[in-house]
Amino acid sequence: MIRPQKASEKHYLLNVAVIVAALGYFVDIYDLVLFSIVRIPSLISLGITAPEALLEDGVLLLNMQMAGMLLGGIAWGILGDKRGRISVLFGSIFLYSVANILNGFVQDIPTYALLRFIAGVGLAGELGAGITLVSEVLPKEKRGYGTMIVATIGITGALLAGIVGEYFGWRTAYFIGGGLGLLLLLLRIGVYESGMFNSLKERSITRGNFLTLFTSAQRFWKYLKCILTGVPIWFVVGVLITFSPEFGIALGVPEPVSAAKAVSFCYLGLVFGDFASGVLSQRFKSRKNIVIAFILLTGLVMTIYLFGSNYSLTQFYTICVALGFASGYWAVFVTIAAEQFGTNIRATVTTTVPNFVRGAVVPLTIAFSSLKDSVGIVPGAAILAAISLCIALISIVRLPESFGKDLNFLEPV
Repeated sequence: MIRPQKASEKHYLLNVAVIVAALGYFVDIYDLVLFSIVRIPSLISLGITAPEALLEDGVLLLNMQMAGMLLGGIAWGILGDKRGRISVLFGSIFLYSVANILNGFVQDIPTYALLRFIAGVGLAGELGAGITLVSEVLPKEKRGYGTMIVATIGITGALLAGIVGEYFGWRTAYFIGGGLGLLLLLLRIGVYESGMFNSLKERSITRGNFLTLFTSAQRFWKYLKCILTGVPIWFVVGVLITFSPEFGIALGVPEPVSAAKAVSFCYLGLVFGDFASGVLSQRFKSRKNIVIAFILLTGLVMTIYLFGSNYSLTQFYTICVALGFASGYWAVFVTIAAEQFGTNIRATVTTTVPNFVRGAVVPLTIAFSSLKDSVGIVPGAAILAAISLCIALISIVRLPESFGKDLNFLEPV
């Protein structure tokens, strides 16, 4: 009679870990997308009205957030391996929740920029810590379902951000995001640390040393291949969807394309794409083959997007959904990164990899701007699309299959 009770209790604790990680990522994505939605209304409210100033200050705020995410990704990853997955999971949620609430009170650009940097630092930690925790606590045959739930539920935060940004003031929208994060912290009492990490703490071995990723050529190339596999996802979001109004004009769409709607439709596709890729990776017992299939599908939809013409507005938004679905292998991609490395550096890898992929948007947009001016918007995007897809395919093909891999191992340092 006691044994079933223990099994039931363990099952409950595993479910709580998955739910908390998923809701944390939900609030994470909410804030990430919310800034894009309320950027212009918030700047106008602060007295910035000139188009040049709106663009300049908007880029400043975005770059500050990105800088925070890049630095935070490294810091949280190291802490995740040194202090534990739970500490990072809730520490990151607390930081970006408080930054969100304070964002609702800003009265000037310097304060806004500082808070976006702090929010970026906080946003960098949640996904990596959540995926690492879920990967380590779930049975190896079922961890793909757990990470799929985290990503699928998390990405729906973008849909909520679109609704809140549309019907509430920008300050209220920030308050809502911060409040949701703080409410989530109440669930902390039901989440326990990874057993793999707890057993590791009792051993005298180096943990969370970011530099060890560069001391071995084999380890470095494996790490780089993990990053490059995810680049097409953020090429879709950062270029094809972000600049969708300009692409709409170039492709002959008869009505103006709304960037906000394009983002919403893309994230709708991402929800279903992440669900499908997660289920398929479990069904076919392969992460690698499913990612290859989704990268190829992304290339097909990119071709339709870039080389079609005279789309109606409805058709264009439908293609945005398809782009989101095709590039919806984010959960599988981050799970692959988690499964490639040992417990003593797993959080560092799983936290930095997605943030470096997000950071790839900066060189991608710079290259896109340069190519757009020299060869045109559609040819320029096509060149970058081909490069990102080829690099991603080469990278994933050369990574070892990780489905069902026992994660209770250490990385030699």
